[in-house]
Amino acid sequence: MRSKTRSALLIAGGIVFGAMAGLSPAALAQPGTNSPEASAEGESQGLPLDELRAFVEILNRVKQGYVEDVSDKDLLENSIRGMLGGLDPHSAYLNAEEYREISISTSGRFGGLGLEVQMQNGFVRVVAPIDDTPASKAGIKSGDVIVRIDNTAVKGMSLTDAVKAMRGDIGSEITLTILREGRDEPFKVTMERAVVRVESVKSRMLDPGYGYVRISQFSSNTGDALKRAVERLQQDSALRGIVLDLRNNPGGVLSAAVDVSDVFLDSGGIVSIRGRADNTDQQFNATPGDMIDGAPMVVLVNEGSASASEIVAGALQDDNRAVIMGNPTFGKGSVQTIIPLANGAALKLTTARYYTPSGRSIQAEGIQPDVGIQNVNVTAAKASQVTPFSEADLAGALINENARPGGAGNKSESDDLAASDYPLYEALNLLKGLYILRTR
Repeated sequence: MRSKTRSALLIAGGIVFGAMAGLSPAALAQPGTNSPEASAEGESQGLPLDELRAFVEILNRVKQGYVEDVSDKDLLENSIRGMLGGLDPHSAYLNAEEYREISISTSGRFGGLGLEVQMQNGFVRVVAPIDDTPASKAGIKSGDVIVRIDNTAVKGMSLTDAVKAMRGDIGSEITLTILREGRDEPFKVTMERAVVRVESVKSRMLDPGYGYVRISQFSSNTGDALKRAVERLQQDSALRGIVLDLRNNPGGVLSAAVDVSDVFLDSGGIVSIRGRADNTDQQFNATPGDMIDGAPMVVLVNEGSASASEIVAGALQDDNRAVIMGNPTFGKGSVQTIIPLANGAALKLTTARYYTPSGRSIQAEGIQPDVGIQNVNVTAAKASQVTPFSEADLAGALINENARPGGAGNKSESDDLAASDYPLYEALNLLKGLYILRTR
């Protein structure tokens, strides 16, 4: 059993300013602070006094001169949001309400549209829609850019405000204006808000012996759900191999990614985490026991596979446990720690980078698939009017004494996959090839 390593909580210290009470910037300078010795002491403590004075001056000028009255609370909270937003796309301040909602979302049940989004160049970019949610049913795709929410332009909004605008009463309608690569004009998508209940793991048989497992999101119970899904597949027939589908999976809980990887690994590393603080460094390794006893695996990924999805794909790729197939992944190689604060809010802070077992960082690069697949639409060709001609059709042809009764086999259920899900069709073909090679 893997020892449970408690995530490090980083304690953030703060500086309390008196600006809101009308403290002047000069009041920050204590007697002697203009001397070289005092300046050197300030620098050694990491306090940029000139910048602190400028900050207090700006607060005072906003407080006194802004066109509308602004509360001290709003000014300070906006200052905090700006400070964190300037670090990277994932660090953020979560007020008490946002903190409660993010806790709900990682548990697998929450309200909204079912979109994983991030801010990019002032607009909201879709990382991935979550399966069986209003967004996925409406055809929202990874890479779509949201430019308007109902009649409100997104440009100028914070990500928090944009997410709030997309939330609303269950059953109420919302219209998003979307920009999509390959389309010249923006288009509108209308959908109803709903309670999103994420069934993070789904499974079925593609062909006898060949299983399919789809993970749409990594929530706290995904590891256990995966084990139950694999057990159900094993009850149907002896598993020759599995396709693990991580396409458009935006990630989620780190521990779930470790648990999922460990289901299919008997030994070796899964992921390591390294940050600036000593207590952020962690190493996760596989525990003995591969649930499918080394049966071949193909992992499907695409540009919507992010974060925890990339941890799983990277671990199975580096440990030579699976063939990664599809398109390069999103490239989110950082770890965020949720740090509760005394006021009921929380700090979501990027505290570390993660590395695959071989030491790769996939930050801003993603996992490169072993086998690439072009984004194509496949349609069935019209049946040929020409009857196939072979040796068996020749007059007086010898009979094969080893011929099996029944002639050509029945049409496989997987044949329809080529038109409905071409990447999955190719993954199944590759999986069959790996099984044949393994059994020879």
